[in-house]
This record gives sequence, structure tokens and C-alpha cells, in this order.
Amino acid sequence: MSIVMKPKATKSQVDEVIQKIKSAGLKVDVSSGEYQTVIGIIGDEKKVDFDQIKSMTGVNDAIRIQSAYRLVSRGYIPKDVKVKVGNVTIGGDEPPVYISGPCSIESYEQLFRIAKQVKDAGAHILRGGAFKPRTSVHSFQGLGVEGLKYLKSVSKDLDMPTITEIRSEMDVETVAKYTDVLQIGARNMFNQDLIEAAAKTGKPIFFKRGFGSQIDEYLSFAERIVAKNNRKIILCERGILPLGGSFKPTTRFTLDLNAIPAIRKETPFPIFGDPSHGTGRRDLVLPMARAAIAAGAHGLMVEVHDRPQEALSDGPQAVLPEELKRIIKICDKIHKTIAESDSPFSKDVANGNGHS
Repeated sequence: MSIVMKPKATKSQVDEVIQKIKSAGLKVDVSSGEYQTVIGIIGDEKKVDFDQIKSMTGVNDAIRIQSAYRLVSRGYIPKDVKVKVGNVTIGGDEPPVYISGPCSIESYEQLFRIAKQVKDAGAHILRGGAFKPRTSVHSFQGLGVEGLKYLKSVSKDLDMPTITEIRSEMDVETVAKYTDVLQIGARNMFNQDLIEAAAKTGKPIFFKRGFGSQIDEYLSFAERIVAKNNRKIILCERGILPLGGSFKPTTRFTLDLNAIPAIRKETPFPIFGDPSHGTGRRDLVLPMARAAIAAGAHGLMVEVHDRPQEALSDGPQAVLPEELKRIIKICDKIHKTIAESDSPFSKDVANGNGHS
């Protein structure tokens, strides 16, 4: 349920509605704009009397939102949400934002060297893994806190905001001290304790879709971030498990391009594409990056290494810095062409005409 207060509703009237909801054992998400306050209900809405809420003083309307992920739906938040990361603005009608860097932080020298090259190529945010969730215990697991210190130092030296993945709930506070954006990876999409702990930091959350999850599941778990009073959400389609059963896949994952426009219609939060993990092959990163931006992605996460043959993780999918520059140039041109075309898709998204 979304409770829309009258433009001139007083604070006491808003508080009265909030107290009514809380007295039923439910929680609220309050969005206070310049002219109007909207109250979302978190929990079983059947516990409150819809008609009674609607008739309360100061209430303009009470709307039932059918979506299972109502707090992140366009039915609840019609306008595009823009997320600020340092001096970078992500979402809405803003130009694409590029997050780039190595899969793993291997040393200060390696990170600084690559960071300078990706910034020169046009990237806005530096990525680098310090805690690496790996399939094999024998694989490189990351430098941990030492890597985080390198990330923060390079960020300061190059004046570039950063993002890194959180692997465990125990690491949330530590990681939050060193980076600007907290990434929750595909393997942890269903980890509600980790999601909620990360959300409580108030930092922007880069939330990747699990490689075996449906879109409604994905958005339902993203809703947990809003339920902890954090609307700084950046969604990411990073590829789902390829079809083919026991057959050897041609690509590491299948980048689900359908998900990008579908998610844009369902939710106001920005959505990225990850052509690196979505393919697992550097020769396919450019074509899938182009496709993701053409499908409506607000940005891309691209893994970059200037010596991929020496990379301690994901070398086969890391593009060279000069290739990143080409990707950014081409994708910016695609975005500009689409923005100028005034297509029906653009109008639908801008007006929030989704299916919530």
C-alpha cells in the first residue's frame, strides 16, 4: 500500500498515519518531497484497514500496489531515481556511467597503474576486488584489508570514487570505511542478512542479479535495501546460467539483455550491464556492451587489465585499457543517438509506464 498525503498535510497528521501503521506491527518507508509525503507499508498489509487509512485526516489517497516488490516498483516511486557517487550521477536521463578496473587488487602498483589507464580511457568509477568469492578454495581469494587500503589510497591519489564487493556480513563495516559503493555479488543475491547490513551503512549498493534468479526474485531482494531506508540502489544484470544442460557452453554466462528494458519498466532505479561476467570472453565484451546500452542500461561494469595473461583472476574476460576507451566512445555514441531519437521506449520509461 502506498499512502499519499495531501500537499498541505501537517507533520502531526503524517505522524498519526505512521503511528497507526506501526500499531499494527508493521514498518514504514517515508518519502518526503518538496510538496508531498508518501508512506509505504513494509509487512503484511492485511493487518491494516485500507478504508480507515484512506479516511484519516491529511490523507489524499491510499493505493494498493499489486507488485510483490512494491517498495522498488514504479507504482510506489514513479520518477527515476538518480544515485550520486562522489561527483558522478547515475540514472534517469544522465549519460552512461562506466565502472572499470581489475577483477582483483593484486598490489598497490598494479591497481594504480590500471586505475590511471581506465580513468584516462573515460571510466568514472574504479572497481577492484579485495575479498574474492571464488568457486575453488585453491583460487586467489584477494588481499583483504590490505587491498582495501590500496583501493582507498588510489582513490585519493586519482580523485576517483571506488566500488568493491562485500563477501561476508562480518566485513560490511570494514569495507564501508574504505570504499564509496558496496557491491553485493551474484552469489550473495539471496543473502538477506548481508543485504540488510550493507543497506544500513547508507552507502550506495551495487546489487547484482543472481545467475539463477528470476527478475521478480531479484527485485524482491532489492526491496530489502529500501526497507532499511536506503534508496541508493544500482541494479546490475551480469548474466544468467547458459542454456544447454550438460553441453559445453560457448560463453561463461548468458547476458540477459531482456532484463534491462524489463527492469527499467518495473523499477525507477538505475540498471547496469556487465558484459565481462555476462560472456567471460574479452572478444565478446564490446558487442555485448553496445547491446546493453542500446537496450537501455544506465552504465556498464567492465573488467580491465593491462596484463591479462598475468591476472590472478578472470584474465580471459578482462579487456585492455585501449579497448575500454573504444567501448566507451562507441557506447556514448549509441546512447546519444537513442536519446535524440525520441523513441516510444524512451517516452514509456521517462513517464514510468511500467507493469507494476
